[in-house]
Amino acid sequence: MNTYIGDIIEGVPSVSVDTQNNKVNDIFNKNIKLQGIVVVNGNIPIGLISRTLFYEKMGSMYGYNLYMGRSVELLMSKSPLIVDYYTSIVTVSELAMKRNEEEIYDYLIVTKDQNLFGVVSIRNLLITFAKIQTELASVLNPLSKLPGNSVINEKLTEILLEQQYSILYIDLDCFKTYNDTYGFKKGDELLLELAKILKENVEKNDGFLGHVGGDDFIAIFNHFCIEAVCESIIKQFDLLKNKFYYSDHIMKQYVISENRKGEKERIPLVSISIAVVTNQKENFQNIDELVFETTKMKKICKSNPQSCFYVNSGCCGESYSYAMINSMI
Repeated sequence: MNTYIGDIIEGVPSVSVDTQNNKVNDIFNKNIKLQGIVVVNGNIPIGLISRTLFYEKMGSMYGYNLYMGRSVELLMSKSPLIVDYYTSIVTVSELAMKRNEEEIYDYLIVTKDQNLFGVVSIRNLLITFAKIQTELASVLNPLSKLPGNSVINEKLTEILLEQQYSILYIDLDCFKTYNDTYGFKKGDELLLELAKILKENVEKNDGFLGHVGGDDFIAIFNHFCIEAVCESIIKQFDLLKNKFYYSDHIMKQYVISENRKGEKERIPLVSISIAVVTNQKENFQNIDELVFETTKMKKICKSNPQSCFYVNSGCCGESYSYAMINSMI
């Protein structure tokens, strides 16, 4: 998925800065499809001669007599886009589109250890970028644009090889009731806001975040320092959710909704549960064992009506929002 610009390079001729333009003309004539020539100092790229610009200058009045017997330095671009082999194609695409209009179709020069490695045409860049976007769309959750199940499974397999890891299974309680009461559009908005909270907390703690589907998310860390992460997520979510309820629901701390039997009952406001599994006290051999342990932690979380987290190593925490609200009523 992470394709580097160096993976799609092609070779082109290069010339030294003291090469005369009649030599460049010969190279272009022998390579009809060649769109540019790299100018190097040793093997370090310092400029680019564009076929289009070269013949524009040569075709101008007195251009042939003025330039042909002189150095390529007069006609080369002195600030071509030069990127390292390991730069992502997405990043390079953004840089390429920010260039001046007259340079937008010029080759991109690729280096490795600062030496010329090759070039990439805009056509090849755009075709590859489109393929990457198509591949990403197939593995990302359509709502949150977070990695979906195929990537999550890869990450879980990888993390089992680490000496330390923590896996957070995050979901919302009573979310179905929220959807039934406020509609799927508001439900999606709530999930997107939750995804923002999760992404902020996971990324700043060097973790991976995936979206299993619906209101289920998973975060993976290669360390045990997750209590503060869980507490931050719970605190931010409990503040956020109040923006998604009518004031009378917030004051009552429940909504009236039908259960599966068609009976009216009081359903608590949506809360967040975080079931945490680490290998701090127990080793797991495969994903199935992780899932089994996570399911146990999830059941414990579901028994608590408040936002909470439980860790298989024994640590736990919960929201204090109920106590705070009750003291205000």
